[in-house]
Amino acid sequence: MPETSEVTHLRDLWNEKDAAALGGNELSLLRYRSNLLGADLRITNFGGGNTSSKIELPDPFTGKPVRVLAVKGSGGDLGSIKESGFALLYLDRLEELKGLYRGEQYEDEMVKYYPLSAFGENRVAASIDTPLHAFLPFKHIDHLHPDWAIAIAASANGKAKLAQFNKRFGRNIVWLPWQRPGFELALQLEQAVQANPGCDGVLLGSHGLFTWGNTQRECYESSIRTIDQMGEFILSHQKGDVLLFGGLRHKPVENRKEVAVSILPALRGIVSSNRRVIAHYTDHEDALNFAGSEWAQELGKLGTSCPDHFLRTRICPMFIDWKPGEEGVDVLKARLSEKTAGYRTEYGTYYNAWATAESPKLRDSNPSVVVIPGLGLFGFGKNKKEARITTEFFINAIHVMAGANALDASDAAHPLPQSRHPHLSEQFAHFKNYVSLPRSEAFRIEYWALEEAKLQRMPPEAEFSRKILLVAGGGSGIGREVALILARKGAHVVIADLNVDGAQEVAEEAAKISSSDAVAHTHVDLSSAASIAEAARFTVLQFGGIDGIINTAAIYPVPGPDGELSESMWNKTFAINVTGNYLLMKEIAWVFKDQKLPAAMVLTSSANAVVPKHGSEAYDISKSALNHLIRELAVGFGPLIRVNGIAPATVVAGSTMFPRDRVMNSLRKYKIEFSESESTEDLRTKLAEFYAQRTLTRRPILPQDCANAIVWLASEESAKTTGHIIPVDGGLQEAFLR
Repeated sequence: MPETSEVTHLRDLWNEKDAAALGGNELSLLRYRSNLLGADLRITNFGGGNTSSKIELPDPFTGKPVRVLAVKGSGGDLGSIKESGFALLYLDRLEELKGLYRGEQYEDEMVKYYPLSAFGENRVAASIDTPLHAFLPFKHIDHLHPDWAIAIAASANGKAKLAQFNKRFGRNIVWLPWQRPGFELALQLEQAVQANPGCDGVLLGSHGLFTWGNTQRECYESSIRTIDQMGEFILSHQKGDVLLFGGLRHKPVENRKEVAVSILPALRGIVSSNRRVIAHYTDHEDALNFAGSEWAQELGKLGTSCPDHFLRTRICPMFIDWKPGEEGVDVLKARLSEKTAGYRTEYGTYYNAWATAESPKLRDSNPSVVVIPGLGLFGFGKNKKEARITTEFFINAIHVMAGANALDASDAAHPLPQSRHPHLSEQFAHFKNYVSLPRSEAFRIEYWALEEAKLQRMPPEAEFSRKILLVAGGGSGIGREVALILARKGAHVVIADLNVDGAQEVAEEAAKISSSDAVAHTHVDLSSAASIAEAARFTVLQFGGIDGIINTAAIYPVPGPDGELSESMWNKTFAINVTGNYLLMKEIAWVFKDQKLPAAMVLTSSANAVVPKHGSEAYDISKSALNHLIRELAVGFGPLIRVNGIAPATVVAGSTMFPRDRVMNSLRKYKIEFSESESTEDLRTKLAEFYAQRTLTRRPILPQDCANAIVWLASEESAKTTGHIIPVDGGLQEAFLR
């Protein structure tokens, strides 16, 4: 390799000052190198690839230096990995495993020896790729899945094109036919390097790229320069008259986001037949070009080539043969159900064809990627992050197909270079120049016992992890507490409020508790049906649907100087406190209807609904009306949708209904001493303590108390409760039901 790391398409992110600050600590430098590589999706995708370094550390038994392999642990992500994420293993012990190996048929049994080879107190689960790094005679190694490299690796003429690449760039990268990751591949890698002295990389057919170096910097340079050159090689073939994927058949729909919103709840409901999923939609240019192309359906049937991809995207996406411009949205919705039923049948056939008695159970026969001409891609996962990554992975697959297409658009011929043996070449499916893995090999990886073990090591899902909730009034008070509790319980939350700044602040708080992927915020005006409809569309586009509506927003009208409430204020009180709740259901009911999934609605009433008072008639009566609205909605939308409410007594803390002036007026009214120098929250606390003395528990009602009740009503724990209003009033005798 030349000493320079000049790159054209990538960026050299290595900073010598940052590297020097790590004081020569090889593990720290390995982490630094890994993070740089993982920062660019063109180099490797989320959770993909591995990096390693062979270092010397003092043996905890003898104190003498021993050779240790530091390699990315199972399930880790290069972009975010920390030093604690690397598995440390004795190199000598790993090399001794060659003597225990009984052949390819038994290679999975070698994995049980990796924990026994752990160095010191390190207990990070070692990846199945561990021996691939251990047996190569290089100090620092990168194994990556860049789109440009896989495009060559997944081409029917890939081996020949790699020879052209080597000649053009003065490289000596070796081609190695497809072999499932594991111990056998590690031995083949070692033999390939031994048989090709002076080689500077290995390209694994249908898999990925290996590069290396004598120093951390040299290894990083080798990787980015190799990938950059492969990018140049692919892009040079894409110039001129090349028609990607056979040319465009269907142009992107101009109002595609609106169409996507209109079908997402139905699509999400259909693909949630096993377990509820969260959606991610993208109209990325590459997604639109692929979805609308002549070859999209044929290429889609083949699925992705790289095993790193289809572990998330499944064996292949679901392609919806829809003609935008000729067929309407109703036709598209009907076709979604029809095509998904067919996909499930085909997936079940695929599973049954290759499953053995030892295979893990079928996980889910629904598609995780849906391709629709004119619209783009829809990805699904257990949470928003997984859905987004799944979609990103298929865009990676599109790039691979595009690269293979550019290298040659003609039909491929057997034997294919991906096959180790010519007589097995027919097992590899192909379309034009793109080659996918044999279904038997794909199944061996998708339902590999070792991959299943990785899934079993994942922490259990949070209570609301697959749920989407729209919290109106979430910018303050009870709504804020609801949003924060839901975030802690793993929900996907859209915080809507008239005060957008307040909604944004709460969204930022909630994102710190869960993740930025799972939280969004938007404006909503409960007096406007159009505003509510827009908040619903925003939520659907963000996450794919809605599983719960929570409203804590209301107004408490203040009489004028004459002590009288104006007619306009009376009307506004009912417009927000009653009609606003009706409009919430009216404008969102279509989402529930299309999803066909159980959902919940929780509204906020008040103890005032059953306790008549002087001076608060508009507020009190509006809450009485809301109580009955809850019962009417429960009757009208059951059994699919449960509708309940809570009835707090006066909640002063953090409430926008109790601005400083109102609090001070109330303190004066009740002859409670205070100083105007006291903070608003201190004044609110005094008033709350006064109100608490009216209750049986003598404890102030806090926003958290109400939020806990709301979240319970929105959860599966209250699945048999609907049409009820739960008091959260500390035991207010005047509000006892009678």
